[in-house]
Amino acid sequence: MAVGAVVVASGVGLGLWASGDDGGPAAAPSSPSPTPSPTRSYPLSEAPRTIPAVREHTAERGPGWRPVPGHRVVVSDPALADEGRLTARELGLTYAGEKDDERPGDVRLELNRDSGADPESYTLTVRGGRVTVSGPGEAGVFYGTRTLKQEIRGAGAAPEGVVRDEPAKPRRGMMLDIARKHYDAGWIEDRVRELGDLKYNEIGLHFSDDQGFRIASDSHPEIVSEDHLTKAQVRKIVELAESRHITVVPEIDSPGHLGAVIDAHPDLQLRTANGETVRGAIDIANPESARIVDDLLDEYAGLFPGDRWHLGGDEYQALVVPDPEATFPGLATAAREKYGSGATVEDLTTGWLNDRAATVRAHDRVPRAWNDGFFSGGSVQADEDIRVAYWTGKEIGARQPAEYLAEGREVINYNDEFLYYVLGEPLTFVYPTGERIYEQWTPRVLRGTEPVPARYDRQILGGSFAIWGDLPRSQTQEQVAAGIRMPLRALAQKLWDADEPTLSWAEFRALAGRLG
Repeated sequence: MAVGAVVVASGVGLGLWASGDDGGPAAAPSSPSPTPSPTRSYPLSEAPRTIPAVREHTAERGPGWRPVPGHRVVVSDPALADEGRLTARELGLTYAGEKDDERPGDVRLELNRDSGADPESYTLTVRGGRVTVSGPGEAGVFYGTRTLKQEIRGAGAAPEGVVRDEPAKPRRGMMLDIARKHYDAGWIEDRVRELGDLKYNEIGLHFSDDQGFRIASDSHPEIVSEDHLTKAQVRKIVELAESRHITVVPEIDSPGHLGAVIDAHPDLQLRTANGETVRGAIDIANPESARIVDDLLDEYAGLFPGDRWHLGGDEYQALVVPDPEATFPGLATAAREKYGSGATVEDLTTGWLNDRAATVRAHDRVPRAWNDGFFSGGSVQADEDIRVAYWTGKEIGARQPAEYLAEGREVINYNDEFLYYVLGEPLTFVYPTGERIYEQWTPRVLRGTEPVPARYDRQILGGSFAIWGDLPRSQTQEQVAAGIRMPLRALAQKLWDADEPTLSWAEFRALAGRLG
């Protein structure tokens, strides 16, 4: 439901308040007392204005809640200490820890342990001069505090009543290409804070490509670019993300986009039958190629504790020629030796993806790969648990989204028509606008502008905005932050609630200005 779609009056007819036309004190109800005390009258509250919009608000009559220095934030469970401290700091309140007593002005955070509910759902109740945020999981409680923070920032007060809220999609992300363009750790931390306030729960780091390898490595320090993040910086980013219930999803793209690794290991370079090199493509017939990539996957599994891993898999240049078997006889031979006489280079490439999936699966990670790394037909199929990161229909090997969904695969939407922010706007790319996402995109619009059938909606786990550094000097970090600001807000709305928003784009943009 869009904001304000559900507004239920409560407290009416209970003898608690009477309405006055001018909003002032109304006549008191009849009472045996000869000198009845006047009762303040309040109009029914209005639903809060937040980004993303809350999905349900039950209106009530009352003064609402405003933060006052000295008011407390208390928690029902020590697991909510981080959320409590953050909320107290942001609202200028006192964090009092676990308390059972009630005081005027309290903000109480509590876990209700409802095992059947969405762990990202929450209930925010403003009543009697107090606020209670409850949810079945810590993430839901955190999102309730984000709603409270936005209510205060936008209107100065939280309206009386009850918000019941939950996301439409479980994967709500932003991906950042730090391989082609180096970003300061502090800049990335600022984006994590921004994402957290918008109720995103993923940030992807694409940190290996032809142009650079941007995180320090102990197993292969020779591949690391001069400008890079230290492991201490990454741990700080991960820790901050975890405090905002955001999973950092790492990506080491292979078997293409490995130019930075190949620069330090030229013997792993893929070559044609004529000895010509193929930029970024590693020779997957060489056992050493698998060893070095698995070394890196194993190493960084210890740095990124989340349960997801992006394997890349796109744009392997061995597959863009008319006859891969003739052009790369070494790959053709390896395919036949491993998968039988009819196997092709495409089969060998799929086998490479499956082998890397097995490496990260051993660390309890769920793998995903770009859609053009999945092929139809052939002797070898991509493992069923590899989720499809669908970005384009332009590349060789790309198929219509419905084909992946018909196979039963789960898909994450990275639609390059709406969600690709490619620095410098090379080829046919243009910077996406928040207005276009807000008015035309939904999670079912995986390719181009047409949605897939509604029967596949549950298999579409969510979406991710992608920032690519193809022409890295085209924008400064500050320009990137400004350019992605409204697209991120529009996407947050459509991933939280895919229905048509109640606010017009102009109203939504104005709200974003008030909320910061």
